[in-house]
Amino acid sequence: MKQYMLSVYHADSGPAPTPEVMAASVRDVDALNAEMMTAGAWVFAGGLHNDSTASVVRVNDGTVVTTDGPYIETKERIGGFWVIQADDLDAALAWARKATVACVAPVEVRPFHDEPPDA
Repeated sequence: MKQYMLSVYHADSGPAPTPEVMAASVRDVDALNAEMMTAGAWVFAGGLHNDSTASVVRVNDGTVVTTDGPYIETKERIGGFWVIQADDLDAALAWARKATVACVAPVEVRPFHDEPPDA
């Protein structure tokens, strides 16, 4: 099976979700995680702290430099993700449709590179 990353995006602007919406989303994500596990699709998942907690490590003129904050400034950020395994893109997109409803947020689907065959 191929692995896919399902990334959940949150807008940094606009009204914050109400406590009721957040509680329903947490409940729905927990149910989706259980469904993915039962189906054998779930590999790993996690929610992320706000991008203000990020650090970026890069090489600049041969020196490794660490800076606070996100890599790029955007109006949206990754709030969490799943790594799943699915037979094909259509199956991964089916999980993403459930994820976008549970998270009440857009979900991007991207395949991982294929692993090299065992030598």
